[in-house]
Amino acid sequence: LSLERIPLTSEFFNNDFGEFDKDIVFVCAGVVHPKTIEYLKNKTFIITQKILAFPYYINLKNFCYAAIGFSVAHMAYEFATHLNYKNIIFIGQDLAYAEDGFSHTKDYSNLDKHEGHFQRDKGKFQCLAYGGNGKAESSEVWTMFRFFLQDTISRNIISTTYNCTEGGARIEGTIEKPF
Repeated sequence: LSLERIPLTSEFFNNDFGEFDKDIVFVCAGVVHPKTIEYLKNKTFIITQKILAFPYYINLKNFCYAAIGFSVAHMAYEFATHLNYKNIIFIGQDLAYAEDGFSHTKDYSNLDKHEGHFQRDKGKFQCLAYGGNGKAESSEVWTMFRFFLQDTISRNIISTTYNCTEGGARIEGTIEKPF
C-alpha cells in the first residue's frame, strides 16, 4: 500500500524482487507521487480514490473507492474491513518512540530524516504504553494517527483487531497479544 505524495517514499518501490513480487497486488492512493506508478509499471497495481462528497453525490458504488486515512496502517485496516476479514493484526504500529529515542529501526534507510524529533517531542505527547504499564513518548502526528485508528476500530463491528507490535503506544480497542 502507498499513499505518500513525495518522491522519497516512491523509492521504496524502485526495486526488482523478481518472483517475490509476481503475486502481489500493489494498492496506491490516487495521490501517490507519479514515480511510484512509474516504478510499478510492470507489476500488478490498482489506484484507489479517496472517499469524498462527489462520489457519494453521483452515487458511485462502494467498490469504486476506498478509505485512505492518514497512514498506510489506516488504509490497510479499511481494506481489511471492506473485505470482511474477521481478524486484523497490527505488527509494527508502535506510534511511539523506542526507549532509546529512535523512531524506526536503526537500519531504516531514511533514519537521518528524523534526527532531533525525539528531543522536540519528549514529554509533549506521552500516552499509555502497550500493555498498559507506564507511558510511551509519541509525537503529534502519531497521536493523530492513533486517535483516528482508535475511532475506526471502535466503529468496526465485523472484526477483532489485535495489536501484536509488543511495544510503543497502546491502541485502544485492540487486543494486545504477542505475534
